[in-house]
Amino acid sequence: MLDVCLLGTGGMMPLPYRKLTSLMTRFNGSSILIDCGEGTQIAIKEKGWSFKPIDIICFTHYHADHISGLPGLLLTMGNAERKEPLIMIGPRGLERVVNALRIIAPELPFPIEFMEISGMEETFSFNGFRIEAFHVNHNVPCYGYSIRIPRAGKFQLERAMEQNVPRQAWNRLQKGELVEIDGILYTPEMVLGPERKGISLTYCTDTRPVPMIVKYAENVDLFICEGMYGEKEKEAKAVEYKHMTFREAALLAKKAQPKELWLTHYSPSLVKAEEFMEGVREIFPRAMAGKDLKSTVLTFQKE
Repeated sequence: MLDVCLLGTGGMMPLPYRKLTSLMTRFNGSSILIDCGEGTQIAIKEKGWSFKPIDIICFTHYHADHISGLPGLLLTMGNAERKEPLIMIGPRGLERVVNALRIIAPELPFPIEFMEISGMEETFSFNGFRIEAFHVNHNVPCYGYSIRIPRAGKFQLERAMEQNVPRQAWNRLQKGELVEIDGILYTPEMVLGPERKGISLTYCTDTRPVPMIVKYAENVDLFICEGMYGEKEKEAKAVEYKHMTFREAALLAKKAQPKELWLTHYSPSLVKAEEFMEGVREIFPRAMAGKDLKSTVLTFQKE
């Protein structure tokens, strides 16, 4: 299962009732953070989650409202006696930007591994899940992210027996490992059926609507998308500054057909997001206005 929490839903500047942009997920003992706006540490504490298991931090881009909370978070992680490496993923310039911010957080007891995205699309594989980065359309290099947890096919006893796969190899093969016994190589495909539907989440913000978003959000369990402006009169401003309106996010969801849409990254001028949701749900009924600490648990589909 994948635990999901919107830590902050604000864009541009924090407000007393809305922290800046950040999303945190937890899977299999690891935590993934996407963006780290001002107030991220406070939100993690309010949620009751821990800083120490954060293994990966992804950045959509390097505007301050998406990265200004990083130096303090790194210091807190260091004070928690973390020793394990921390992976960071982001557009080109990641190492330069982070090291500049670390002028105020120079000494850390753990190393940072930088993975800079160089193309329009890039996939990073980790223990049991993938992070897929895809280029979007903002006024600086910016990426959306999908987190995907694949699910292997069911163990098929008859196939294992027919192919004389030794019983001692079954458990490891079910985990996706290759097993060699007496000079014979056994593969997971010999005992598993077709891959089953896994868990998927797509997150994008600070962008105009582009086909790449639909591609990565298609049929996902949860699509979290920027809704900078709810007001119709702000449409021209969204175009000018390369952001999205509630309506544009809903139209993307209508094409992609995720199980659920959450809006996030609101303009400071947008006080009550729910006031604009009726029009959003007319386009895509399974839409919700995100709010700080909004959470869910994504699980594998029951069979």
